[in-house]
Amino acid sequence: MHPAFSVIFLTTLIGAAQGLFLALFTGQVYAAVELIDPQSDNFYAIGSAMSLLLLIAGLGASFFHLGRPERAWRAAARWRTSWLSREVIVLPMMMGLVFFYGLAHWLGWTEPLFAVGDGTLPIDLTMIVGFLGTLTAFALFVCTAMIYASVKFLEEWHSPYTVANFTFLGLASGFMLCAAYSAYIGNHLIGFYGTWAVIFTVLGLASRAASLLRNATLKHKSTLETAIGIRHRTIEQKSQGFTAGSFNTREFFHHQSLDTLKLVRLTFLVLVFPVPILLIGAAYAMQSTTLPILAVAVQYAGLIAERWYFFAEAKHPQNLYYQSVA
Repeated sequence: MHPAFSVIFLTTLIGAAQGLFLALFTGQVYAAVELIDPQSDNFYAIGSAMSLLLLIAGLGASFFHLGRPERAWRAAARWRTSWLSREVIVLPMMMGLVFFYGLAHWLGWTEPLFAVGDGTLPIDLTMIVGFLGTLTAFALFVCTAMIYASVKFLEEWHSPYTVANFTFLGLASGFMLCAAYSAYIGNHLIGFYGTWAVIFTVLGLASRAASLLRNATLKHKSTLETAIGIRHRTIEQKSQGFTAGSFNTREFFHHQSLDTLKLVRLTFLVLVFPVPILLIGAAYAMQSTTLPILAVAVQYAGLIAERWYFFAEAKHPQNLYYQSVA
C-alpha cells in the first residue's frame, strides 16, 4: 500500500496522546493507594492539555487525507458496521474526557465523593472521569487498529498483532512522553513512568517482531493466475496494459525498492525499541533530565518509520495486475 503521511501522523499522535493520558491516570491511581508520592493538580492538568493537543493535532492531520473535508461528519454514519465510523465517534469522546479530566484537576474538584476497598481508595470526580477515559482510550486503540485488521484481503494487516502493535506502541510512546514531562518539570517520577515505558516498549517489540515474522512467511491466497483468471503453471507479466499512471498505480503501491524497505525496517527496529530503552536506563543511572526528552524524540521518529513500513508492507492483490509496467 501507499503510505499516507496524514494517516501516519494521525495514528502515531493519537496513540501517544492516549498513552500519555493513561500514564497520568495510572500515576494518580498509584498515588491514591500511596504507592508513589502524590502530584499537584497542575501536573495532571498540564499533562492532560498536552494529551489533548496531540489528539487535536492527530485529528487535524487526518483531514489532509480527505478528498472532501467538509463531508467528514458523514464518516460517523455507518457505526454499526464500520470501524472507521466507530473511531470517528470514539475519538471526540476521548478528547472530551481528557479535557474534563484536566479541567477538574485545574479547578481542584478533587474532594473524595466516596471510597472503595475499605476506604483505601478515595474516589473523586477526576477518578471517575479518568476511569471512563481509560475505557475510551482502549476502545480507541481497538477501533483505530481494527480499521486495518478487519481488511481480510490485506493479509499482512488481518491479524491480532495489528491491534496489539497499535496498543503497545501507543502505550510505550505515551508513558515515555510522561517520563520526559516529569524530567522537564523536575519531579521524581521519571523512574516510575520510565519503567512502565520500558515494559510497554519490550511488549511492543515482542508483538511487532512476531508480526514481522508472520508476514515474512505468509502464503498469499491471491496469485498472478487468480488475478487474471488464467489457470496455467507458468505465467509471466510483461505489461499492465498501459504506460500512464492511474489511481490504482499511485494509491495501492509504495513504489520503493526492497533495499529501501529493509532500511526503513531496520531504522524503526533500532529507533523505537533499543535506543529509547538505553536512553531511559542511562537517564535513571545518571539522574539526567534531558535524556528522557531525547528518548521521546528518537522513539517518535522511529514510530513514523514503523507506521510507514506498516502501510508499505501490505501487498494489495490488485498489484499483481497493475504493478508491472512494460
